[in-house]
Amino acid sequence: MYKIMTPGPTEVPQNVMLARSMPCTNPDLDVEFVEDYKKLCLKISKLLNTSAETLILGGEGILGLEAACASLTEEGDRVLVIDNGVFGRGFQDFVTMYGGVPVLFTGDYKETIDVAALKAFLEQDSDFKYATVVHGDTPSGMLNDVGSITKLLKNFGILTVVDAVSTMFGEYLDVSNVDILCGGSQKVISAPPGLTINVVSDDAKAAINSRKTPIRSFYANLKVFFNYYEEKWFPYTMPISDINGLRAAIENIESDEDIIGRHRSIATATRTALINAGLKLYANSGYSNTVSVFEVPSNTTAEAILETMKKDHNIMIAGSFDVFAGKIIRIGHMGNNARKDKVLETLGALDKTFNSLGVELKSSLAFEFEKNFVE
Repeated sequence: MYKIMTPGPTEVPQNVMLARSMPCTNPDLDVEFVEDYKKLCLKISKLLNTSAETLILGGEGILGLEAACASLTEEGDRVLVIDNGVFGRGFQDFVTMYGGVPVLFTGDYKETIDVAALKAFLEQDSDFKYATVVHGDTPSGMLNDVGSITKLLKNFGILTVVDAVSTMFGEYLDVSNVDILCGGSQKVISAPPGLTINVVSDDAKAAINSRKTPIRSFYANLKVFFNYYEEKWFPYTMPISDINGLRAAIENIESDEDIIGRHRSIATATRTALINAGLKLYANSGYSNTVSVFEVPSNTTAEAILETMKKDHNIMIAGSFDVFAGKIIRIGHMGNNARKDKVLETLGALDKTFNSLGVELKSSLAFEFEKNFVE
């Protein structure tokens, strides 16, 4: 089994695996499960510094993105899709699927979204029901200033949907102007794939409840959860083992006094090591602290790097896809993988991989990482 240093899924801690193996009650009938679910949701909201309601849905993180769009979009609604990455652009598919009209504000894929340019755009056209934006666009490692973006959108009366699947709890995020925040279990949270987290504001609930037409989905539908606690009823059988694991993972985060600082220290040292070794970071700005991304050197291939890392060193890192396919390599350092020893081992294996592939580095990645790492 490979050591996974990918940008999600991440390695799952022992206590999370143990929690998932505990005996289960019947979540459809046992009222205590409803209470436990509610407590976990409240804990997540508290950790995110918001009074908005957290909902946990049974499905991988993409479910949360689709559910947000399905729940808000009615036929003909104009939706602003803020696009500077594959997942950013991808929101247009969900909008179209549910009858909306996506309008793209497209930025340079190597740069974080220019908030001043977005403001100028909105001054010309702000007739949108809601806008979508990705906090951390994992395929390229791009990070956007969601706090400034959502504040601007709120000033124009536009609801906001934010994809924070790869950044939730690993990056600072001001959620005060976010209407639906989407997270997933398998990234920084370091639980297995299978759960999505949606944090829903009162404004988003009002918009959903005042729809003129029914939501075109049952499973990708946030409204069916709005009265679960009062009715002590869920719209489908909840994946109780996954939720038990999520509870343990959230408790790990709760006890991690400087989780955001830990991610920042690891990411800074990793990027510095890549640069000092002579590799080129993909982005020019907007570096996510959950994943480091560099361009594939001209005298090798992404496939050769990835296969050598797996075959010779038993470590799995990631390439990318869509417009980035074959062009970049991604090292995940999020959640339980954002540890000095794990990143050091990965970079040491990359040193050996490049050597075996005939790629000459200016310096050792492992040496540069250790030299520049600051607790």
